Amino acid sequence: MAQLGPVSARLAVDIGGTFTDVVVEAAGGLWTAKVLTTPDAPERGFLTGVDLVLKQAGLRPSDVVIIIHGTTLATNALIERKGARTALLTTAGFRDTIELGSESRFDQYDINLVKRPPLVPRNWRLPIVERTAADGDVLSPLDERSILAAIEILRAEAIESVAIGFLHSYVRPSHEQRARELIEQHLSQVSVSVSSEVSPEMREYERFTTTCANAYIKPLIVGYLARLEGELKRRGFACPLYLMLSSGGVTTVQTACKSPIRLVESGPAGGVIFAQNIAKYHNVNHAVSFDMGGTTAKVSLIDDFKPQTSRMFEIDRASRFQKGSGLPVRIPVIDMVEIGAGGGSIARADGLGRVIVGPQSAGAVPGPACYGQGGSEPTVTDADVVLGRIDTKAFAGGRIPLDAGLAKAAMERLGAEAPVRLTATEAAYAIAELVDEAMTTAALVHPPKNAKPLPKPT
Repeated sequence: MAQLGPVSARLAVDIGGTFTDVVVEAAGGLWTAKVLTTPDAPERGFLTGVDLVLKQAGLRPSDVVIIIHGTTLATNALIERKGARTALLTTAGFRDTIELGSESRFDQYDINLVKRPPLVPRNWRLPIVERTAADGDVLSPLDERSILAAIEILRAEAIESVAIGFLHSYVRPSHEQRARELIEQHLSQVSVSVSSEVSPEMREYERFTTTCANAYIKPLIVGYLARLEGELKRRGFACPLYLMLSSGGVTTVQTACKSPIRLVESGPAGGVIFAQNIAKYHNVNHAVSFDMGGTTAKVSLIDDFKPQTSRMFEIDRASRFQKGSGLPVRIPVIDMVEIGAGGGSIARADGLGRVIVGPQSAGAVPGPACYGQGGSEPTVTDADVVLGRIDTKAFAGGRIPLDAGLAKAAMERLGAEAPVRLTATEAAYAIAELVDEAMTTAALVHPPKNAKPLPKPT
């Protein structure tokens, strides 16, 4: 295509667990690219996709006036527990708050119930002598000697990031701010998150877990965004870069680096906003937004032309759809149901010989068997290839050819595991049926606010 000349192009990039999608809009045209995510260096896949769409459109970096970026990197780091070595400084007597939680059981009749362990182990949860009352009165002044003693432990344990969460700090944040000053003076290389800024609200359990999660992913996100900004400038991009928020809004890189926990549903939120616009265009006041990625599938309800929102979100639930079984995060978020059933979700036979799907995913590396990158485990994408639901020559715009023979071999291996032997086609149907049912169930979790109850079957 010939060079378009001086134009105002808008660029959008979404990094998922498996694919990185890029779209550029300019002069009334739209160009897209889909490339595999590069987990070891996400900015590499980002820039590869950008190069592809700019080449297709005949554009230069200087033609781009804005970049909007959505990503699931924060969520994946929390789910996979691949964040920084994180410590928690908290009011003496409250170090176990993030483990005790609300002292409730998400399934009170399950005698084998297992909760997810907290992000910060107990030996890295350090008590600080101080106490503030709910009305802001100082019951016990901040003992700086206890902070200095904690700093020595942080140094000895090679801690990379620190969460500071004191009781009732949302009313009087001065103790947290002073603790941060001391840490930055003695450990300048350590990242610090304070609860009075990350989640300045009452209820210490949710405030502490939100702050710990923010601290846990902060070095990862800050490092990634710094590398990305540097590469964009080096390539000639002079436009601003904005990040999608879990609430559906956008923010600057600086704000995202300060509170990366607000990016946990960054990518999926963009999909819901798009679905909302489509619903408005067609005058559909109630709609279901469905976003199936390579790792997970997300379902959200558009109610009276608006997506349902919440002030609370749970990450990495131990029990699917069970409220209270995940890590609570108190941030503004579009309400979504997320299930581990994406294109890369791995199928296997369990101890009872049943075929089950997910939540483990083949991701981008090595990916489903049909990608031909060394993956051998049967996935949802392999099943769809065997069933003829995916055109092997047109996948990702023809840029990622799929090998139907490798997909069939993966299905045959799964069929051989089941107690009742299945053919490749039967194994593929089993996977498809399970995934479809899981998605249907997810769509029924959040009914509209004014919905009438479904009629009982006759």
